[in-house]
Amino acid sequence: MAGAGFENIPECERAQRCIAAGTAAADREAIGVDFAAPADDKPPLLVMSHGGPTSFSSASLKYSIQYWTSRGIAVLDVNYGGSSGYGRAYRQRLNGRWGIVDVDDCANGARYLAERGEVDANRLAIRGGSAGGYSTLCALTFRDVFKAGASHYGISDLEALVKDTHKFESRYCDRLIGAYPERRDLYFERSPIHFTDRLNCPMIIFQGLEDKVVPPNQAEKMVVAVRAKKLPVAYLTFEGEQHGFRKAENIKRVLEAELYFYSKVFGFELADPIEPVEIENL
Repeated sequence: MAGAGFENIPECERAQRCIAAGTAAADREAIGVDFAAPADDKPPLLVMSHGGPTSFSSASLKYSIQYWTSRGIAVLDVNYGGSSGYGRAYRQRLNGRWGIVDVDDCANGARYLAERGEVDANRLAIRGGSAGGYSTLCALTFRDVFKAGASHYGISDLEALVKDTHKFESRYCDRLIGAYPERRDLYFERSPIHFTDRLNCPMIIFQGLEDKVVPPNQAEKMVVAVRAKKLPVAYLTFEGEQHGFRKAENIKRVLEAELYFYSKVFGFELADPIEPVEIENL
């Protein structure tokens, strides 16, 4: 890898290419990229599931990712099947299979890195907002891979979404899940709220109280269910915020609260003081 012309590639892209290629430690040093964890301490992994769900995550430099990596947390930013930017066939992988393909891709990516010994298999987390929040809740409910998760205004009940969401996206799920109400069975089967008995790990949930796309009742029902299971849970709501947080102070609070949550459930120390978060059942 050291002789592959990396000297002409921007540093951030070099790091991305090396991580993807599994560059050996000696080659990492030779090309001046320092991202390896100490030999005796594998990092926690945070899997990111983008929204949309037919959007995509670019490979450009993102400070929203640097926030985590600069604090010793590995990040896997997943363009799961159904993401845009990879051709029509790839995009259509999600048709009728939302809540399956996206979840499997996120879970398999985490498994792969853990099996390679790149990350700590006992500290795997997943996060996402909106549709990514739905993928997160599905992964925590229907797969036994992740040890914690963060849902940002995520969907827990697909049938409630169809009934409550705004008009523009009211028929979006017909293609992603199936025609409603004809395939109501699929909406039930892929809604995490109906299978909370399968949950077995901590969760933090963030919600804007003026969200009209994914109304607060989606988050509230999930919080009640997790509380009932006596699992560690934190719930932060934000007045005046809609679908996605816009105020700088709230964006900062969400990032820090999520980091604080992981520090408590995964047992690592924070380098900087952060306003505590109330975590029930911890």
